[in-house]
Amino acid sequence: MTGSLVAQSEIHARRILIVDDEEANILLLSSVLEREGYGNIHTTTDPTAALEAFIRIEPDLVLLDLMMPEVDGFQLLEAFRRHDRPDAFRPVLVLTADTTIAARRRALALGAKDFVSKPFDVVEIALRIANLLETRILYERLRAGPA
Repeated sequence: MTGSLVAQSEIHARRILIVDDEEANILLLSSVLEREGYGNIHTTTDPTAALEAFIRIEPDLVLLDLMMPEVDGFQLLEAFRRHDRPDAFRPVLVLTADTTIAARRRALALGAKDFVSKPFDVVEIALRIANLLETRILYERLRAGPA
């Protein structure tokens, strides 16, 4: 799925946080990730608990729904950014049924690194997840400097 710069095992070992108020979406995404070989998957259907999970887990990637009760994905994007280091590259992949240009622009402006409309293609999601995690790993290597 990815280039040879990063071992597949290193990508699959990364922490992924899924935030979606629909249990069916959590189950689908978890199933896709497990089938692809990911083992460090964390989920919440409670958007009010998402920031605490983000801080506690320190995920390498967040899969985030936008349209949720009480706290929406836009509010979470802002909160994640406030609680992360300014130089951090912690990608957020937005998965939403809101396909408006305004939603896309707002999510990307708030720090989302990718945006996919529901219903989504599971193969495409798996590829996007692997690509974002590979980019994070390469970013971490660059920040660490020469070995």
